[in-house]
Amino acid sequence: MRAYQDLEPLPQKHRPVLRPTSIQIERELEVVSQLMDNQFRLPILGWRFGLNAIIDLIPEFGDIVTTIVALYVLVAAVRYRVPKVTLLRMGLNIAIYFVGGLVPFAGDLFAIWWKPNIRNLNLLRRRATVSAAEAKRGRTSDWLFVALIVGGLLALLFGSIALTLFAFWYIATNLRFGV
Repeated sequence: MRAYQDLEPLPQKHRPVLRPTSIQIERELEVVSQLMDNQFRLPILGWRFGLNAIIDLIPEFGDIVTTIVALYVLVAAVRYRVPKVTLLRMGLNIAIYFVGGLVPFAGDLFAIWWKPNIRNLNLLRRRATVSAAEAKRGRTSDWLFVALIVGGLLALLFGSIALTLFAFWYIATNLRFGV
């Protein structure tokens, strides 16, 4: 049996991990996100929507334009040096928005609800590691990672266009309406 003096001291309580202070995000990112996702309000219901919902009414073109605007926030996140897992989450938010928007009619309602720019801006606010003044350049590895995400989103875009063209071609060549 060990003597009382030989006993090891109890470990001290763990100190709480300090979270970084809130970092100021460029005003342009906040304005773009607000304009695209929350600019207008339905008076009776109180629902908010933005230009995304209006632009998305234009088939195919609307989905492409609003996705490009959403990529602006993702690319800005590289300069704020958010972790790669957060960049991936932001890319997934954009992909979910794009795929959901492809469904006729229901996709437009989904787009009003999903609000990818606001979601990504909130992620950016929580996970940014440098201030706007320091956010002049991103790291090369982050740019390459975002390039992979953008490449995946572009593949999704071109795949949806190819699938649409194939469906039209199939209908035009194989189905004969009243002939």
